Amino acid sequence: MDPLIHILPIAIVGTFGAAIALERFMALYLLYPLPRTSKFFSQIREFVLDDRIHDAVRLCERYRSKPISHVVRQALIKASQPEELVEQSLAIAVSQMTQRVQKRVHFLTTIANVSTLLGLFGTILGLINSFQALGGVSAQQRAILLSNGISTAMTATLLGLGVAIPIMLLYSIMASRTNRHVAEIEEAAMRSMEILREHYYRVDEQKPSEVA
Repeated sequence: MDPLIHILPIAIVGTFGAAIALERFMALYLLYPLPRTSKFFSQIREFVLDDRIHDAVRLCERYRSKPISHVVRQALIKASQPEELVEQSLAIAVSQMTQRVQKRVHFLTTIANVSTLLGLFGTILGLINSFQALGGVSAQQRAILLSNGISTAMTATLLGLGVAIPIMLLYSIMASRTNRHVAEIEEAAMRSMEILREHYYRVDEQKPSEVA
């Protein structure tokens, strides 16, 4: 039997896994993280308390690819609306960004499982074909065919595990990073709401003096 029958499906699955892992690595470690988050929120707070909401929005737009910036921007553009509407907008933004950072990560576990099963399938198929080839041949040829068949079958198992193990390790790393981003997104929503409440209370405190 052609060894490619065992190897090709595993190689295809492994290629998909590597492509997803690379894309998620670039996104989770390079595209999504917001540099100097504390400084970013300090600037946002300063703009908002100075009643410069448009400047705060423009600062967020400089980091459009960052989930944290997107969540903060959604809160700022609703700043003039009632608090309940701001919270609803934040909830939607958090949900959208959570889905964004989590997308395709779970595919890695599926790919690892499929790779293992394809390796097992190739092993069983190789053994079946090896035993079927034993009929009507000499003892010497029988030993050679059996040895080659078992070698090919074990190669399928080795390749399946060789793809599954790294993919599962990558999944663990990506899942940990994803959870960290989700926590940061939720924290950004709370910090945004806290800054807006501080702005609302400051405006309310200034109203009596303005009237007087």
